[in-house]
Amino acid sequence: MLNTAIILAGGRGTRLKTIISDLPKPMAPIMNVPFLTYQLNYLKYFGIKKVIFSVGYLSEKIIAHYNQSFENISIEYSIEKNPLGTGGGIRMAMSNLNEDLVLILNGDSFFDLNLEQFYNLHFEQKAEFSLALRYVNNSERYGNIEFNSSNQITSFIEKNQLNQSGYINAGVYILSKKLYLQNTKPNINFSIEKDFFEKQLNQLIIKGFEFKDYFIDIGIPEDYLKAQDDFKEFKYK
Repeated sequence: MLNTAIILAGGRGTRLKTIISDLPKPMAPIMNVPFLTYQLNYLKYFGIKKVIFSVGYLSEKIIAHYNQSFENISIEYSIEKNPLGTGGGIRMAMSNLNEDLVLILNGDSFFDLNLEQFYNLHFEQKAEFSLALRYVNNSERYGNIEFNSSNQITSFIEKNQLNQSGYINAGVYILSKKLYLQNTKPNINFSIEKDFFEKQLNQLIIKGFEFKDYFIDIGIPEDYLKAQDDFKEFKYK
């Protein structure tokens, strides 16, 4: 099973500025509790022992709040002096990894999938990289992902203005440190979605697995407000 997670927690929350002007987006309060605390409780439930926060913008707010631990989870920080994007941020945080496989989460979304099941699918289907996918009725904020009967991802379709259904990348990954470092360059700003996954589809075994569980992205005001109500039933404490 997985022991370590990297959480991408450097988001500026541009679209939430009217609500959280003095906080990084992952620290946005949901019922007066930082969004990241809900993620940490979820990870604790599935036995994650170490979390590495990939931080930049207002990182001091996250560090001051969590320090070096959260209950039985140890916490470390990978601090970007210059923005590195999702791909570069993950690469930098991997320097703190002792094992090859790592779980990656976006710090501004929550997907209530079973991490043990996700890991088992990754292992049993011999994936090198795995993405958790979610079917949604309107994918215009995310773009779509197509995959074949073996769960191999075959294409990424750009975000567009069409209100269409499809499978989206829900921002939860299992990555191989060894292969990721071999196929990326250090100290550059790049997107894991555009500059790694999309460009490596034919070179690496990148699989997508659908989960039908609860998903929310708090990056826009209406979903941030929706989370205030939804998380009253949050089951991980």
